Order: sequence, then structure tokens, then C-alpha cells
Amino acid sequence: MAINKAMLSLLKAISYVDIDVKKNYKVNRLATKVLHPSIKLLYQMWDHKVVAKDGYEIPVRIFLPKQSRANDVILYFHGGGWVTGDIESYSQTCSTLADTTGRRVVSVDYRLAPEYPFPYAPEDCYLVTRELFLNKGLLHTENSDIILMGDSAGGNLAAVVSLMAADRGEFLVQKQVLIYPSTYHDHTLNAKFPSIRENGTDYLLTSKRICDYMELYIQNPQDLQNPYFAPLLRENLSGQPKTLVITAEFDPLRDEGEAYGKKLRAFGNEVEIHRIPDSLHGFFTLPLKFTAVEDCYQKINDFLDGAIHEK
Repeated sequence: MAINKAMLSLLKAISYVDIDVKKNYKVNRLATKVLHPSIKLLYQMWDHKVVAKDGYEIPVRIFLPKQSRANDVILYFHGGGWVTGDIESYSQTCSTLADTTGRRVVSVDYRLAPEYPFPYAPEDCYLVTRELFLNKGLLHTENSDIILMGDSAGGNLAAVVSLMAADRGEFLVQKQVLIYPSTYHDHTLNAKFPSIRENGTDYLLTSKRICDYMELYIQNPQDLQNPYFAPLLRENLSGQPKTLVITAEFDPLRDEGEAYGKKLRAFGNEVEIHRIPDSLHGFFTLPLKFTAVEDCYQKINDFLDGAIHEK
């Protein structure tokens, strides 16, 4: 169903009241927890911890599908601009992901900025990924059955962990699913991608809000040029996993996500890119009854089941 004029007017009105993320990120975190309460008692799941180099214990939550279709494991990195979100607020999304794909899902509670700025988040995600790849007895799975996945900032982290894995040579990622990922370093209204100008003021996730998140995430301006922060800046993308990129039509991040998929393809990687029509940034966390979510899951299942097409 297309977005009608009344809905567009409402979205513009809501987007106009743009909360100062840098001053109110703790309030945003609390609101996220209230809007997405824990559902721990309702699903088959259990918790685990991976110890980081500094001794910090990174929480992970493992979700079992109601009916298993494959031995694959989806390693999921949540969204939230690297500043908000956690395994509690994403439990509903991850349980739906497990049930809809018929695969186990491991959700990673990486450390958040600004208390833990870049590169804490990608390093935490890399360590959990490394644990899963190198400790095969943990979930009794083969490396070829591990898929990296994330939405928004989590899509960024999935792409970055794949780059880190290629650089460090400890394991090889073979599949990744990037849902409206952040891949670039400039999200001002003067940025080179048209979707920032077209969708950066009226569709909830604004250009200003993205810039605020990024300012909270970085430690210094040099971080903006780091491919582990903005993977589209990576000069050589050869040897990357089979990739599914999903973007949203009215998302300021739309063009940079698609550009990353095209650049991956240009370096010889197998890539499928899909733009979900009439959708906004963040739609993946909505209930399955929404057409965009259903369409997205169909594309994810086709990809995981091996039905990848050049698009």
C-alpha cells in the first residue's frame, strides 16, 4: 500500500520535531526499552557471554525457531545508531527472524556510544563472530552455515565485521544480509547521495539525527575516514561474502546502501540488491502483517535458501 497524502503530512509533522539526540540519547534508550519490552519468557532462548580483551563480558542471546528448516545460524547485530538498542529491545525482532527463517538467531549486545565510542562496537561484534566461527561446539554448526545480518547501524557492523575478517584472516564469512545499512560518512543535506536530500527531513530518520548519532559514535574526525566506520570508503572489496542488500524507498540511507552493494558486485562478489517500495527506515522491526516486512522476509528466505538473483 502506497503512503497516502495524510500519512505523508503526519510524517513531516513528526519529523519536524527533531529531538536533539546528543543531549537526549539516554531518554531515547529508555523510550526504546518501554516501546520494546522484554519477551524473554515467551520464546525459546538462552543467554551467553563472550569475554572481550579488556575483560568485559559481551551478552548474547540465542533464539530457537519453533520449527527448524536448516542448521544455519544468523548472527544478528541490532540497529539504533550505535547509541540505542539492545538484545532486550530486539528480542521480538530476533524471535520473529528465527521463526520466519526457521534458523537459530544469535543477537549481540555490543557496547554503545558515547560511553563506548568507535571502534568498541565493531570490535565487540568481531569477537562474538570469532567465537562462533572458531568454537564449533558452541552451536554445533559449520562455518559455512553462519550468516551475518543487521539493520541500520547493525547492517554497518555486519559489513564491517566481514571486512575485519578478510583483513585478519582468522575466519571467512560466506554470507551477509545488510538491511538499510549505513555505509558512508557524510549524511548532511549536502551529501552526494540524493536519498539524503530527498528523504532526510520528512521521514522520521532525518539527516540531522543521523549526524547526531555519528558525532556520538566517533572519537575524533579521523574516524570518519576509516572503512571500519564507513565501509563504502574501502578501496578494495574483493573477497567479500555473498551479500543481500535491502533498502527502503523513503530512507535517507537508501542510496549509500545500494552503492555499497554495487561496489561489492564490481569487485566480483555475488550480490543481490532489493529496494522495498513505500517503506521507511526501521520497517524491519514492525510486525509481519505489514507488506514491507513480509516482502523483506521473502527476499531473505530466498537468499538463505540459495535462490540468489543478479538484481
